[in-house]
Amino acid sequence: MVFKRRDRRSPVQVASELVYPRGGWTRAFHYVKHRVRRLPDSPDRIARGIGAGVFASFTPFYGLHFLVAAIGARLIKGNILAALSGTFFGNPLTYVPIGVICLQTGHFLLGTEYEEGDTQGLMGKFADAIGDLKNNLLALFTDRVADWHGLGQFYDDVFYPYMIGGIIPGIVAGIICYYLSLPLILTYQLRRRAKIKAKFEEIKRLAGETTAGPAPRSLRSGRKSAKGTE
Repeated sequence: MVFKRRDRRSPVQVASELVYPRGGWTRAFHYVKHRVRRLPDSPDRIARGIGAGVFASFTPFYGLHFLVAAIGARLIKGNILAALSGTFFGNPLTYVPIGVICLQTGHFLLGTEYEEGDTQGLMGKFADAIGDLKNNLLALFTDRVADWHGLGQFYDDVFYPYMIGGIIPGIVAGIICYYLSLPLILTYQLRRRAKIKAKFEEIKRLAGETTAGPAPRSLRSGRKSAKGTE
């Protein structure tokens, strides 16, 4: 296949590059920025897509951020590819502060309590939810009894507050990124069009000089004989 990697990566390499990509986060950021600026679309639609991607990073649907970003971009008439790139805002370096902000906001809006620094309890709720999923999946094929207690507590204490609390910060961050990226993309596209136009004019000028060169010798001799006849 055309887009298949030549060097196959092990699961450990895939996981490590999700945390720290090859070449570092700075190189990855510049690569994403370069790809976004060269998208063949209007600056407004590209900036809308970026905003949708940033908003998706504030949702608890990990593993589905691309889908959320694409749906959001479609709803606000943004560029879908830009939206997928905008999800880069959510990465292992920002997931923790984003999660804390969303959980604090969600519990505040719901009138519940969020214990800051309760990392062990939060990780325990994740572990209980994963354990319930595993147990209930096995219960479909064995005589195990399905238990939804861990999942229910995870939904009440983490998932639902995260989902509610991520709406406002996600919208604010998306709008900020929209207004920051719009003039940058517009300036880049204008500069790129000017360079392409200048290059085209230079090629046109060189082509004109080539066609306007001295006439062939036979044609010049024919012109002289015609003048002598007159």
